[in-house]
Amino acid sequence: MKAIILAAGRGSRMLHMTDNRPKCLVEFQGRALLDRQIDALRAAGIEDIGIVTGYRREMLADRASREFHNPRWMETNMVSSLACAEDWLSCEPCIISYSDIFYELEAVSLLMASRADLAITYDPNWLEIWQRRFADPLSDAETFRLNPDGTLAEIGLTPDSVQAIQGQYMGLLRISPTGWAEIARIRESLPASKRDKMHMTGTLQAIVQARRVPVEAVPYRGVWGEVDSETDLEAYG
Repeated sequence: MKAIILAAGRGSRMLHMTDNRPKCLVEFQGRALLDRQIDALRAAGIEDIGIVTGYRREMLADRASREFHNPRWMETNMVSSLACAEDWLSCEPCIISYSDIFYELEAVSLLMASRADLAITYDPNWLEIWQRRFADPLSDAETFRLNPDGTLAEIGLTPDSVQAIQGQYMGLLRISPTGWAEIARIRESLPASKRDKMHMTGTLQAIVQARRVPVEAVPYRGVWGEVDSETDLEAYG
């Protein structure tokens, strides 16, 4: 199994911290986020790790087995960056990781054990973390609802209460070639302007609505976090 880290964006909400480096090289507790991700992936037994680069790509040279460059990183969103790694995605299951998160071996192992064509990890105890990050947790939260069988029923919409959120999507997922084919089908159905702006939760919601490929939701209760601003570093500290 291979892994792909999506590290094309700058991370403008990090302000001066990303003036001269990609967001994935911001340090948390003395170590770059990227190094934490690579360590967790390798601890799970994954040696083939690709990085989708964009902003300051030269700083990520030789950090992984393969570089997939998105030359249009300023104009496109995360799913377009993922499409740069299509030759891996179309051949075998891959673990996909956002580059602004940290997590432990167990999160990767849970996804590797899944046999679903699309699987995501989520945190059932999300509210505790979001209360540390935001004065109003709903200001940055999205809906996350599950079907009785543990598959995803809804994601990425605006919640009206915490009851609409059964967990927090972490930015860590597993995609098989069949799962990637469904994402590609949805992308190809859109005009270029909308295709460029596709983000991951919107794509997952479109997959849920299409009802062709179920999305398995795997609960993870270990250490993890999303670093989206300077204040997040303090919240997790």
